[in-house]
Amino acid sequence: MFTNGLRRYTPYLSAKKLVNASKIISSYYYSRWTGQPVMRGLPVSIAIEPTTSCNLRCPECPSGLRSFTRATGMLDEDFFKKIIDQVREHVMYLTFYFQGEPYLHPHFTGMVAYAVQCGIFAVTSTNAHFLDEENAARTIHSGLNRLIISIDGTTQEVYGKYRIGGQLEKVMEGTRNILKKKSELNSVTPEVILQFLVVKPNEHQVDEVKRLGKELGADDVWLKTAQVYDYENGNELIPDIEKYSRYKKSNSHYQIKNNLLNHCWKMWHSCVITWDGKVVPCCFDKDARHQLGDLKQQSLTQIWEGDAYRQFRYSLLNSRRQIDICTNCSEGTRVWS
Repeated sequence: MFTNGLRRYTPYLSAKKLVNASKIISSYYYSRWTGQPVMRGLPVSIAIEPTTSCNLRCPECPSGLRSFTRATGMLDEDFFKKIIDQVREHVMYLTFYFQGEPYLHPHFTGMVAYAVQCGIFAVTSTNAHFLDEENAARTIHSGLNRLIISIDGTTQEVYGKYRIGGQLEKVMEGTRNILKKKSELNSVTPEVILQFLVVKPNEHQVDEVKRLGKELGADDVWLKTAQVYDYENGNELIPDIEKYSRYKKSNSHYQIKNNLLNHCWKMWHSCVITWDGKVVPCCFDKDARHQLGDLKQQSLTQIWEGDAYRQFRYSLLNSRRQIDICTNCSEGTRVWS
């Protein structure tokens, strides 16, 4: 399995990218040991936001709640290509989603195709409501490497408790469409993952979703823990089964399991770019409150090596608990079981 996984990434590697990655790794560990924010390479992974728009109203999501204080909109296709042209020699991995539903962008699959043609492994996540046969075919032709489909319930009643406004049957239909087109076109991509966000209303369906994944023919089923904003006094979404929760009960209150040590791998190997070009530290900064630069004013290299990024890394190395977006961070949200 490890060999197959490694083979999946091989076409997107180059000597230059591997040298850059080694610089990033050494910079990260040197910074951890010394407490000084040293950076000798460029990001190996980036996330880009296609749109802030979404058709659902999930209760812990700013897209669903329509609660952004930042600007909302859709990524300009030409701007996206300029970003990819900047990073293609050092970025290996593109997470092509942040907030919003990617397939609401009319040029989404075309942008995926451009990134893949530039030698970048591309991944997206979708609620699958727009995976009709035409979009499924476009997705296959784009070369998208991994498609994560959110399926947070195996019955409509349970699914609808978190995916408010969503239809489970649409998710099932979209999944079948992509797998059918993948077979018809004899394509090895995308790897199709069913992702199950474990919350209290659906935790009893974990075994059922694993069976469903096999029945549909998905490549894998991933379990993911849920972030909730108001957790100290408990939250109706926090699962009772502790291994599926980011939080643990301490006396009468809840606290995050993460010990929040003063380091973070994400700050050395990746960044997030909003639809309008703002660079933020990571996916926990959903409202882009910690803007470290603007790609419409500077290059990514200038931002990555600039004073704002250096200061943010320094603050993290010295007192991570003082950074608001870190205090609800789980770092690894996947549950291996």
